[in-house]
Amino acid sequence: MQLDHTFTVPAAPDDAWKLFHDLARVAPCMPGAVLDTLDGDTFTGRVKVKVGAVQMSYRGEGTVARDENARSLRLDLSGSETRGAGTASATVTAELTDDPAGTRVRVRTDLDITGRPAQFGRGIMTEVGDRIVGQFADRLRELLSAPETAPAPLAAGAAEPEAVDLGAAALPVLLRKAAVPAAAVLAAVVLIRVLGRRTR
Repeated sequence: MQLDHTFTVPAAPDDAWKLFHDLARVAPCMPGAVLDTLDGDTFTGRVKVKVGAVQMSYRGEGTVARDENARSLRLDLSGSETRGAGTASATVTAELTDDPAGTRVRVRTDLDITGRPAQFGRGIMTEVGDRIVGQFADRLRELLSAPETAPAPLAAGAAEPEAVDLGAAALPVLLRKAAVPAAAVLAAVVLIRVLGRRTR
């Protein structure tokens, strides 16, 4: 599944690109994620998601490659559920370009997921992706507007990530998908009642 997103941040491309070199500072901006280890261009981390009352935790690893001239980076990510058979892998590419508002960031995600989240269709996954990227962009803007500080050192066994609620993000899409069937059922019930009255 391929997902495309675009957002802007209020910083010059050189300043935004400098921040994208610092995964330890950028990673906390991603909802539901915690960075556990960082060794050069290789890292490990955890992601926790929630769908209604069901929580799923993933543990995985990734690598990052950068093209300095094009101001683009590529993340290759893979992980698996800590309590389940589900897996997730993704290739994420981000390109930074000049924009009147500062820097435009174009993100393309090629996602392959198995297990319980795989039952959601493209519409729901797109809605979820829009909301997660929106939260990430908001946190990134806050980070760029704040004074630069050294990130806290990474430590094994860091606090559990706060689960990102996919159920809340998916609810509007689920309701839209259910609207037509629900209307059809309601119409059928009304029709049956009307016909029942006429035959009495």
